Amino acid sequence: MAIILGIDPGLATVGFGVIKREKGVVSFVDCGVIKTPAKTDLAERLNTIKKDIEEILDSVKPDAVGIEELFFVKNVTNGLLVAHARGVIVESIYSRGIPIYEFTPLQVKNNVAGTGSAEKWQVQEMVKRTLKLKSIPRPDDAADALAIALCAERMLKL
Repeated sequence: MAIILGIDPGLATVGFGVIKREKGVVSFVDCGVIKTPAKTDLAERLNTIKKDIEEILDSVKPDAVGIEELFFVKNVTNGLLVAHARGVIVESIYSRGIPIYEFTPLQVKNNVAGTGSAEKWQVQEMVKRTLKLKSIPRPDDAADALAIALCAERMLKL
């Protein structure tokens, strides 16, 4: 059995999704978000993300983690803030010796929906179908994290 954690990094909202692969069958375990208040200092927000990610890592004990790479952003300031959050997350994973798989948004769309030009709703629908869920996971960040976890699962050699 392999447990895979997917992470959709952000500063205001970090999505996470957990799946497992057992005897060739992939199934849903959990998903959710970590939220940080907008009017909080950057250092405090990063500390919250770090603590919450570490708590998830300690409870889930994933065999691998998939995380979305940063893509070109129009708002450079926002991109830098997300990069800070992503750095805290990657360090927390790396320090535990867990393999990290990184994907661009295009790779996630292509892997899950079969085309890099897929719309967000199409990727979410494929997550729902692949994991045999009754509805698309909410919020969007959690659904995106599950898509990232599915990408990582397909890369595993476990």
